Amino acid sequence: MLNQHDATANLAVKDLGRAKAFYTQTLGLKQIDAEGEEVLTFQSGHSNLNVYRSEFAGSNQATAVTWNVPDIEDTVKTLKSKGVTFEHYDDMPGLSRSGDIYASDGMKVAWFKDPDGNILNLVSR
Repeated sequence: MLNQHDATANLAVKDLGRAKAFYTQTLGLKQIDAEGEEVLTFQSGHSNLNVYRSEFAGSNQATAVTWNVPDIEDTVKTLKSKGVTFEHYDDMPGLSRSGDIYASDGMKVAWFKDPDGNILNLVSR
């Protein structure tokens, strides 16, 4: 039923201005819409990302958004040059870490957070 329709990720943030700067200037997404002072919509590839104001911003302790990238090393390097700090996790069964990138059987992954603490990641297969 839903396999014919696009899905949109939703992220809660406390400060829309700070979020807009991060998602446009740091991550390079294009803002395509705004709903008053409460929701911003960004385009990412062929999908959208809604960022909305909420008192519960950053309370999710799991990955909220994943970007599939062709060259994770280059993407990590570029984001680091823009001030992004990558997360390091101690207990990642089956993954080995080299710098900011974890690897396992043909997959590489790196995690980082937005200004509100939402966990985001990059994956390269």
